[in-house]
Amino acid sequence: MIKFVDPSGTLRHRMLQIKIGVQLASLRQPFTQGLHTVHELGADAVEIDARREISPDQLSQSGVRQVRKMLSDLNLRVSCLRFQTRSGYHVLDRLEKRIDATKQALKLAYDLGTNVVVNDLGRLPSDDDSGGMSTLIEALGEIGRYGQKVGATLAAQTTCESGQRLAELIRRLPPGALAIDLHPAELILNSLAPATVLRSVAPYVAHVHAADATRDVTLGRGVETPLGRGNAEFPELLAILEEHEYRGYLTIERRGSENPLADIRQAIEFLRNI
Repeated sequence: MIKFVDPSGTLRHRMLQIKIGVQLASLRQPFTQGLHTVHELGADAVEIDARREISPDQLSQSGVRQVRKMLSDLNLRVSCLRFQTRSGYHVLDRLEKRIDATKQALKLAYDLGTNVVVNDLGRLPSDDDSGGMSTLIEALGEIGRYGQKVGATLAAQTTCESGQRLAELIRRLPPGALAIDLHPAELILNSLAPATVLRSVAPYVAHVHAADATRDVTLGRGVETPLGRGNAEFPELLAILEEHEYRGYLTIERRGSENPLADIRQAIEFLRNI
């Protein structure tokens, strides 16, 4: 149960349905072994990397069926498909190839049983770069229209942009063309407050990464931490999400750990206790 105070000052309670995923890449295990590990940990779903773990242009329909059977046998679903492009959609060089590859990832995501493809769009074009912004909007519009046909949506990961800029970009696109993947750790690493960003983009959030970080004053930079030990303030974030009736997954990511299995197990316990 999450407690929050509404604008009138009244203390209210909401129940958030916690669905926990685990990023397979964080486990640093072979694909099949990783699936079994996530099942043993008691999580509900996995995040699959569509570049390093399976490839949209190489996985046949029989391969898709095989992956789905493995997931079904372990009572797992796919929380999201990660598809990181090497450049943003505002970069003209090889843009059509990136758009086509993203479309393939959207189709694969739907075939695997998820409707979310996560990509970091990088730094958005500046307000002075009208050509770059026009290119970005046109590319995302094309990707969004295709996604609506196949039943999956591209979700921009929160990294270095403010919530206002991301929300403004989404409003300039056709409805449903682009969603948001909330990544609190990435925001903290880029000196942004996750709750502040979330309040601007909450209606568009399709997926959440359960990852934490803190600012190390002595080092002068951000440092990834185990979940609950950084500045992400997950109870507050979940309360905001519940106000907007979020029903997606919380996918645990723990990249910079010497013992990721132990940290992921602790993260699952942390989220269950919330």
